[in-house]
Amino acid sequence: MNAFNQTELLRALPYARRFARAVTGERDSGDALVAQVLGGQLPDLPPRLALYAAIAQAAPVARAQAGLPQTQRQLLLLTALEDLSLPDAARVLGLSTEAVAAEIEAARTALRAVTATDILVIEDEPIIALDVKRLVEACGHRVVGLAASEADAVRMAADKKPGLILADINLGRGGDGSTAVAQIQRAMSVPVIFVTAYPERLLTAEGLEPAFVISKPFEPLALAIATYQAVHGGRAPPV
Repeated sequence: MNAFNQTELLRALPYARRFARAVTGERDSGDALVAQVLGGQLPDLPPRLALYAAIAQAAPVARAQAGLPQTQRQLLLLTALEDLSLPDAARVLGLSTEAVAAEIEAARTALRAVTATDILVIEDEPIIALDVKRLVEACGHRVVGLAASEADAVRMAADKKPGLILADINLGRGGDGSTAVAQIQRAMSVPVIFVTAYPERLLTAEGLEPAFVISKPFEPLALAIATYQAVHGGRAPPV
């Protein structure tokens, strides 16, 4: 491993794990990818960018038919989910800033044609829930329920059988979003995106961790690409 400042490397690790999980579409394979790159030579970049670059290079190649090419998916994840600037994303993937801008524009257009799914939103704040509903529907998906509590979430999931769950962690008096998700996933297999203002607190390598985490507040594009990855796992959608 390069002689990085270990404190900076550890600080960057939760974000690298989030990126790797989103790239692979799974928690365990994402973590395995991070472990793989940490055992090798990292690129000569700042720690966080170096981890991203090594993960992008080592990631398994996914099929691109009827979906997003791997470079475009990675660029969307880097800029929308990880909040990198275009120049930094270009450094990570070894591209020019102009090429990155063109690829991202093409990816945004392709995302609008991705197969829609039914989504259950778990959020206790009514105004935020309606805003999330608007954003989800703008991405082409269908919201089949707005759950404000653990009990509502479990009931709606059993009734609606969503293709994806978008869950806040803190439901106030309604309980805990992660607890609701754990109950739901005991009864069915469904991908979940957790929304939190503190993503690093969910990526500590302690206890049960989610595969997909987006930061709050989030941009519509971040939601769109996270939804794509959660539903399709980095694979092309069926035609």
